[in-house]
Amino acid sequence: MKKDSKIYIAGHLGLVGGGIWRAFERHGYTNLLGRSIDELDLINQQSVEEFFAKEKPDVVVLVAAKVGGIQANNTYRGQFIYENIMIEMNVIHAAYKHGVKKLLFLGSSCIYPKLAPQPIKEEALLTGPLEPTNEPYAIAKIAGIRLCDAYNRQYGTNFISAMPTNMYGPGDNYHPENSHVLPALIRRFHEAKVSGADKVVCWGTGTPLREFLYSDDLAEACVFLVEHANYKDMAFTDASGTVQSHINVGSGKEATIREIAETVKEVVGFQGAIEWDHSKPDGTPRKLMDSSRINALGWKPQVSLKAGLARAYTDFLERCAK
Repeated sequence: MKKDSKIYIAGHLGLVGGGIWRAFERHGYTNLLGRSIDELDLINQQSVEEFFAKEKPDVVVLVAAKVGGIQANNTYRGQFIYENIMIEMNVIHAAYKHGVKKLLFLGSSCIYPKLAPQPIKEEALLTGPLEPTNEPYAIAKIAGIRLCDAYNRQYGTNFISAMPTNMYGPGDNYHPENSHVLPALIRRFHEAKVSGADKVVCWGTGTPLREFLYSDDLAEACVFLVEHANYKDMAFTDASGTVQSHINVGSGKEATIREIAETVKEVVGFQGAIEWDHSKPDGTPRKLMDSSRINALGWKPQVSLKAGLARAYTDFLERCAK
């Protein structure tokens, strides 16, 4: 790749996309391209086609997606599967039609079966039932992975897929109902601290194990993959004989939701108690990614959970606390 290669980051204003944009800038890339949803509706095939015909990017990083936590995934099931599939199909097909040299598609760890053997290897894809609460989103992401594989095999494209674990960091969504677990906890503990509440109520039992990755660590992994990983090098055949090429990106460290809540409480400075609402769903009991393949290529995360949470809380105070 040349430093002036035209790199289109679809979803550059979000948590992950913003981090990837900054990472490319840190690595000296000078020709970055982004569009807000008001400027380019990725669900509209004609708009996407016209954009690619005009701009002709050399590289595409497809981050744009409709995302949310357990409640949002379970409530807006139709929107999650429709909008995500349309975004993926339009962008990936346009990238093929207009000669994009390389595309990196970002999926999610929820593509794997609910009860997949831990740590989860890439070969676990499509080997069992998904977690019901986010099944529509997971199916959409699986469709994106398989579309990349299909185009690579039929058309000789160089489209690769990365499966990040749970993300957090600057630019996150702190919506009180539709955010993921870490930003939701940051907001909840902050509001309890400000109001002088004596307790914070958290969903579930606190026993599920989760792995988290700081957004700038994922961003560095994405630049690394764009620079160093190609489909032919990443492709492997699973036990069923299916050729796959996605790669896991995780921190390799896990903690219970209870431990995570206690860490957020400490970072925020809340002095009250934590109460667990057992009537609310826990979600997947454990989800730890096996990231040994990307580690073997030469990438490893740098930011610890506590340090990353401190940075995320600073971002929350600057953007949302008012």
